[in-house]
Amino acid sequence: MEIIKLKEDFIKLGQALKAAGLVGSGVEAKMVIQDGLVEVNGEVDTRRGRKLYDGDVVSFNGETIQIEK
Repeated sequence: MEIIKLKEDFIKLGQALKAAGLVGSGVEAKMVIQDGLVEVNGEVDTRRGRKLYDGDVVSFNGETIQIEK
């Protein structure tokens, strides 16, 4: 499980995928999110700009990202 520490109040979903190294670019993040391959807190979310806060969990391609303050 990858842990992302928040520098601000939130991080956007696409940025979190890039920060965790699960995608190589913003374009790739956009594609996998729009294709419904990413889950936030157990539910598919297709919004690249989805704001993630402390406690949120993102799943993609068998990997998990935990958002922490």
